[in-house]
Amino acid sequence: MGELPGYICYLSAESVSFVVGLPKQKQRKVIDWVERISASPERISDYQTTDAIGRPIENLLLEEFLFTYWIDHAAKEVQITEILKV
Repeated sequence: MGELPGYICYLSAESVSFVVGLPKQKQRKVIDWVERISASPERISDYQTTDAIGRPIENLLLEEFLFTYWIDHAAKEVQITEILKV
């Protein structure tokens, strides 16, 4: 039996703009972190908040970047809503 497909990751327009504005080396680093987040969405984040509709929002600090995202386990999707350099 083959491996089950993993989670698909989507970035908000704001997240894409943030990544595009980084130097190439930092872009690659952020994309690597995005791929790691989507490969292991069950990873415990640094802290959790809720959005306006009550959905749990994960916040994960990886090196100098804060990733804010929510997970749709039924659809196997990770929705990255914001990436900040801290």
